[in-house]
Formats: sequence, C-alpha cells, structure tokens
Amino acid sequence: MAERKLNMKLINYEASWQEKGYELPKYDRENVKKATKENPTWLHFGAGNIFRGFVAAGLNNMLNEGSYDRGVIVSEGFDYEIIEKAYKPYDDLSLLVILKADGNIEKKVIGSVVESIVADTQREQEWERLKEIYRKPSLQMVSFTITEKGYSLVDSNGEYLAIVAKDFAEGCEKPVHIMGKTTALLYERYKQGELPIALVSMDNCSHNGDKVFEAVEAYAQNWVKNGFVEEGFLNYVRDKNKVAFPWSMIDKITPRPDDKVRKVLEEDGFEDTDLIITSKNTYTAAFVNAEETEYLVIEDTFPNGRPPFEKAGFIFTDRETVDKVEKMKVCTCLNPLHTALAIFGCLLSYETIWEEMKDPQLKELVYRIGYDEGMPVVVNPGVINPEEFIKAVLELRLPNPFMPDAPQRIATDTSQKLPIRFGETIKAYHASDNLKVTDLTFIPLTIAGWCRYLMGIDDQGNPFTPSPDPLLEELQGYVKDVKLGDTELKADLLKPILSNEKIFAVNLYEIGLGSKIEGMFKEMIASSGAVRETLKKYLQ
Repeated sequence: MAERKLNMKLINYEASWQEKGYELPKYDRENVKKATKENPTWLHFGAGNIFRGFVAAGLNNMLNEGSYDRGVIVSEGFDYEIIEKAYKPYDDLSLLVILKADGNIEKKVIGSVVESIVADTQREQEWERLKEIYRKPSLQMVSFTITEKGYSLVDSNGEYLAIVAKDFAEGCEKPVHIMGKTTALLYERYKQGELPIALVSMDNCSHNGDKVFEAVEAYAQNWVKNGFVEEGFLNYVRDKNKVAFPWSMIDKITPRPDDKVRKVLEEDGFEDTDLIITSKNTYTAAFVNAEETEYLVIEDTFPNGRPPFEKAGFIFTDRETVDKVEKMKVCTCLNPLHTALAIFGCLLSYETIWEEMKDPQLKELVYRIGYDEGMPVVVNPGVINPEEFIKAVLELRLPNPFMPDAPQRIATDTSQKLPIRFGETIKAYHASDNLKVTDLTFIPLTIAGWCRYLMGIDDQGNPFTPSPDPLLEELQGYVKDVKLGDTELKADLLKPILSNEKIFAVNLYEIGLGSKIEGMFKEMIASSGAVRETLKKYLQ
C-alpha cells in the first residue's frame, strides 16, 4: 500500500489518496510558493486550528479554482512549538476534516500555507525574514487569530504587563509581546516610505480591529516618548489611509483534534495522526477537524488592496454591518442558545452539547428562545439572513455529534456573558411599542435555571462544581442556604442577583421580570427532578 503521509511527496500517490476520498491541491504549489516568496500579499499571525481549518482553507479553495496565485505565510508569536511540530515536519501542509451533522466527513489537503515562521526576535534569521516581508510593497494585509488575550497589554488592575513595560523601556529591537513585535515590524514598513497596509484581527471578539489599533498605538506612543522611533511613525499608525484596522466577525468551530476522527484517518491508512500537545498546552495535530458551517465578515478597508477573498465566500462590507452581524450572532441567534444549553446541561448532567439536542425539552427550549423570543428583535445585518443563520445553528451546528463541546466549558464566565446574550433582548422588548417584556417566558426560565445552577447541586440532588466565573463566590453566597425541598424562601432572596444591572444590563424587578424568575426558581428547587418538571411545565 502506498504511504499516506502529509508531505510534498504525496502528490506521487494521487490515485491512492483519491480512492479514499481525499482531495489534493489542484494547483502547482511550487509556483505558488515562488510567487509568494517574491511578492507576498498576506501574512498571518496565529498558527492555530481556526486559521488552518477556515481562513487558510478558503485561500486553498481559491487556488484550486485558479482565482488567485499567491499563498499565505503564517507566523506564530506565542507557542513556537506549533510551527516546529505541526507545520515544518509536514511541509506546511495540513489535512482538513470537515465534520457534517449527518455524520459524513470531507477530507481536504490544504496547501495554501507556503511558509511558516517563528516570530521570535531571538531567532535572527526568522525575525529578519519577517522584516523582509513587511518591507515588501506587495504586502496588503497582516491578519491575526491570537485570541482576545493576545491584544491585551494590561493586567486585571489596569497596569501594564511586565513584558509590555519592558518592551516600552527597551524599544523596538527585540520586543517580547506579540503586539510589540507587530508594531516593531510595522516600523520597518514605515521606514520604506510609509507603505500602506491593513492589520486585520480575525479573532472572535467585539470590535476586534480597535483592539489591534489600541495596542499598536500604545506601543508607538511609548516608543516615541522614549526616543526609539520618530513622531512620524505614530502619525502613520493613526493615518487610516495608510494603516487600516478593519473590524471582522468570524464564526466557525474548530475544536481539538478528535479521537473519532483520528481513528477514521488511521483506518484510511493516513499515518500522521499523532496528537501534538505543546509545552504551552496547545492541542494540535497534522489534521484539523472542523464543523461545516462558517462565516467571516470583514470591514472592507484595505489601503493597499486585498486578495479577492469574496471568491472564498468571505463577506466584505462596511463597519456598521459587521457590528450588526456580530449582534445578531451574540445577542439572539447563537450565543444565547449556547448559554441556555450550558446551564441546563450542567443541571441535567450532560457532557456534550450535541447530546443535549437529543433531549426533547432542551431542544424545544433553544428553539423557543431563538425563534419565539430572539427573532422578533433580531437586528438583520442584510449580508446574512438571520433565519438561515439560526436554522443552521439549530439543525446543523448544535446537533453535530463530531463537535464534542461541553456545557461545562460554555458555562465559564456566564455572569459576564448574560448582559449581551439575554440582557440586550430583554432591553429591546422593554423599549418596544409592540412587544411586552412580561410576555417573555423562556429567557426568564433560563435565568431562573442559572440561579438554580449557582447552588452547585444537580437535578438529582448531587453536588457538582460550577465552571469558573469571576463573580461565582459572591453569587453563590446568596443561595448558599437554599436546600432542595425548601417551601419557604427568604423574601428577596434573589434580589441582589436579579437587580444587578451589571449582570443583566437592566434591573429585572423594575421591568417586571424579577418576581416571575423567582417563581420559576422556587419551582426548580421543590425536589430532586424539579428542574426537569419545570422545563416540561413551561415547554408543553
């Protein structure tokens, strides 16, 4: 049997791969590599799964179709082992396994990444190569998937992190923080004649372009102040006609390498299935498993032009529309449903979201939250139809057995998520001339479920450990004396929680929902099994 290893020799065994259903690159990768090296258009920081399984895969489709002729160069500024262990040994190729809700899978070899570089100022050759790329007039965009934390320069007290303060003090020669490295490389581009560029965050956080801008501007300001760079560089960073920081909204699940997928690949004779766990606890492999549904909406602000990414299905629009897409996803069509499943999944002892979607009450609950209560106030962004989006969420994404996401993970930091995920809908009902906030049932039911969750006792009366949350200790203090079977509760027991505008964006008593939620909570503590019975009562 021909070997099925992920390297450039694989092309020699094309028929062997195809008979097992693998799609190989249809373009001359060496030519793409050469063109990219000479005149790069796109550099990306953040070598994780969302990049390989979505963004690079989109470019791969464009190359396959002949609608573009350059690849992407990837760099990693935090976990260098990803490059060393998941890219270099495989000639920068990766295998994308698309997991469909019906249980079928697609297997595509992604060849669009043509160079991988460790962004470490101590590695002179690689750092010099990054400088060289930034100096190229052809470079149109630098993008990021480095998580929201990657843009943060301060600690929880608002003080600059030690490595950031050190970068400010020591200048742009050898910065340590990824935003320091970004700014130092941008300075190289500035020195070439203030060449234009777009710095595009593709991370899943609100107004992500602003986060890049604020970090880069802070570095530029401090380096000007400390005499490392000239004032003109700061002006360049602030000039939107030269350096743009577009907003974007990304949506796709690319979880850790899944054992079920690994076994399928092994049965095919694919040899590179080893799980790679780096010393920084990144879980990766030569393959990426990902759901089929994906969205990337980007503000179309690119001073030096951009690749024709619309051919990959990416949507380009204005800033306002990006904001509306995000609100649609976060406030009504996806995130509230996730949170509801997380809360009740913990109470009813589920371990995966997809299993919850086989539970008749929980399935009905998220349908009612989404369609009955969310859709009447949804902000239609125009570029994505909310009806189609929520249909994909409920029918393809949440029930997908290949997506082993856990309610316990999603329940993390719930107190921080509620103002957006439920508070905005509640506010919209309260402000409406046509809708009555007191008609809401399923969002209040979920909030009551969350108060019940804070007890740390599941529906069978067994203790469980609630997921981490910065307010957990405080919130649990309000319900610590509540026992299953309590018939008399202290007056206003839940008032400190339900009146907290930081948690719900409104005082729930003032708008007429506080007492309703209290009543639902009382029903859920009546006995073991009462959570299930309460769900049945309101969902019948």
